[in-house]
Amino acid sequence: MNMWEGKKVRLRAILPGDWTLFHENDQDSDGARLSDATYFPRSEEGTRLWAERQAAMEPDGDNMMLAIENLEGELVGTINSQQCNRRNGTLQYGIAIFRPHWRKGYGSDAVNIWLRYFFYELRYEKVSAYIYAFNEGSVAMHERLGFKLEGRLRNMIYTNGRHYDEFVYGMLRSEFVVRH
Repeated sequence: MNMWEGKKVRLRAILPGDWTLFHENDQDSDGARLSDATYFPRSEEGTRLWAERQAAMEPDGDNMMLAIENLEGELVGTINSQQCNRRNGTLQYGIAIFRPHWRKGYGSDAVNIWLRYFFYELRYEKVSAYIYAFNEGSVAMHERLGFKLEGRLRNMIYTNGRHYDEFVYGMLRSEFVVRH
């Protein structure tokens, strides 16, 4: 059994050849706004170089980014960890699914694989996800997965001409174990 494979997706390293799908995804400004921010346009060469750097990058402690592909081998998004604190057993993570693959269960499956690794292999105790209040799909997915709303950061995100709140969702290892 491959611990990086779930029922619908597998997690793998980003490959240099993934650049074309990342470049295509970069054209989706509304999708970018949901998970991060909109940026200046990047050239094909810039995206290719970014993918090459990501493919060659070593993890920074437990901070890392992996590609999400469906079981047919098609790249569908990314998942990453950040703010990993081994001393306290806490981390934050983010996930981005490319628009053509929304609402197919790929995000939920990827998060379960990710959390299984951090909770069962690395002994983390708590994961947090910061979600823009207007990202209703991500809010619904995290609530379905058993994350608890722990806070609201008022007017934290500025995009599309106005400020928005950011929600902080969390899950403890014990809560994950009960569900899985």
